[in-house]
Amino acid sequence: MQARTPASTAETRATTLSVTVDFDRDGVQHGFLKLPYSHDQSAWGCIMIPISVVKNGAGPTALLTGGNHGDEYEGITSLLKLANELCAQEVSGRVIIVPAMNYPAVQNGSRTSPIDKGNMNRSFPGSPNGSMTERIADYFQRYLIPMCDYALDIHSGGKTLDILPFAAAHRLPDPQQEAKCIEGARLFGTAASMILFELDAASLYDTAVEAQGKVFVTTELRGGGTSTPQTMAIADRGVRNFLKFAGILDGQPELAQEPLLQLDMPDASCYVQSTHRGILELTRSLGDRLQRGDLVARVHAFERTGRPAVEYRAERDGLLVARRFPALVDIGDTLAVIADIVEG
Repeated sequence: MQARTPASTAETRATTLSVTVDFDRDGVQHGFLKLPYSHDQSAWGCIMIPISVVKNGAGPTALLTGGNHGDEYEGITSLLKLANELCAQEVSGRVIIVPAMNYPAVQNGSRTSPIDKGNMNRSFPGSPNGSMTERIADYFQRYLIPMCDYALDIHSGGKTLDILPFAAAHRLPDPQQEAKCIEGARLFGTAASMILFELDAASLYDTAVEAQGKVFVTTELRGGGTSTPQTMAIADRGVRNFLKFAGILDGQPELAQEPLLQLDMPDASCYVQSTHRGILELTRSLGDRLQRGDLVARVHAFERTGRPAVEYRAERDGLLVARRFPALVDIGDTLAVIADIVEG
């Protein structure tokens, strides 16, 4: 079937993307978002983005996405599993599952698309006549986001970051919407819950969903361009917890046994960023508590010997929640992220 009419009349340009599922039909459907892509190897080709829809009567809609970045594997893997396992009889409402949101990037095992170097999470609101990445973003912006009540976008650190597992929400102008998002992050079931400060929020998928008044939760589940049994267990439990939180699955969310660690990133000083090129030596580990002025990292120049390393120190008290994964660093790379611990 063709894509549905956009919710907003301000944007009337037709999308070139079509779908092979019926979003209004009860049952389980597996199909594709089809985006025409003419290239050297296929003159009349298409980018085929897998999608599943599980629907059972009236109720809320949850939009679950992985592969926003193609080298972050917990979300991709967990949602592929969920699409294979979820039965219509289990749900009240509708679940839309897109395990590989930026499908070309997932195919390539890269953060960005090999077609246009598009970073999906910096491409919103997108454009129906733009690059391939912008066209996918536009379809989400004008068709999928308006359908949903709840959205979960599963991230991890990819090849360049390692991050203490957490689910996250953002500060929002609407206090009721913000509180619902924070509650969703808490009930995802990670040991830590974060109020996330973004360095460049304007073109994020997160912002696009929140701007339409939806409940949005994201995650960071370790990284290094792989997954582990521990992070997969968090993701698998978390997606079902999120559906329980949304009222689509029965039951109560299964929370971590340890007390929830509540974290906040209030401003850009949480990011320790390099102003040098060289070899990174982290002096503290993920989960370490830091005080302002503590040594966090050294960057060693390798062009010649006899140069002292440059030291990087914490600009605030808090917890080390993320670190650069590769040891080779350049000017502008984030070396570490420090978050406030919210007591009480």
